[in-house]
Amino acid sequence: MSIKLVIGGSSWNIISVYAPYEGLDDEEKKRFWEDLDEMVRCVPSIEKLFIGGTFNRHIGSSSEGYDDVHRKHGFGERNVEVVALLDFAWVFHLVVVNLNFSKKEVHLVTFCSPVAKT
Repeated sequence: MSIKLVIGGSSWNIISVYAPYEGLDDEEKKRFWEDLDEMVRCVPSIEKLFIGGTFNRHIGSSSEGYDDVHRKHGFGERNVEVVALLDFAWVFHLVVVNLNFSKKEVHLVTFCSPVAKT
């Protein structure tokens, strides 16, 4: 879903996403990335773009290979699925804003069990 707002003479394009989770088939994941790619390409480069939502990825604390989009304030280890997100951000000159600021671990973890934190 997307919406365009005109605020003070500038256009803001806001895209809301819910990415397929790890267990879904590759065709559904491919369709998601193709649809998002098409939406982003439709936004003129002079307009602001914000993408928010759930990408269902573990970005991790390392920015290795993605210093332009990842500011090293993530949590845990990067999973295989996150490469698509980081590549997408890199191609479109986007930044994963949530990783720009240092946070306490309690604010980084959304699920905690005796065997795992995510």
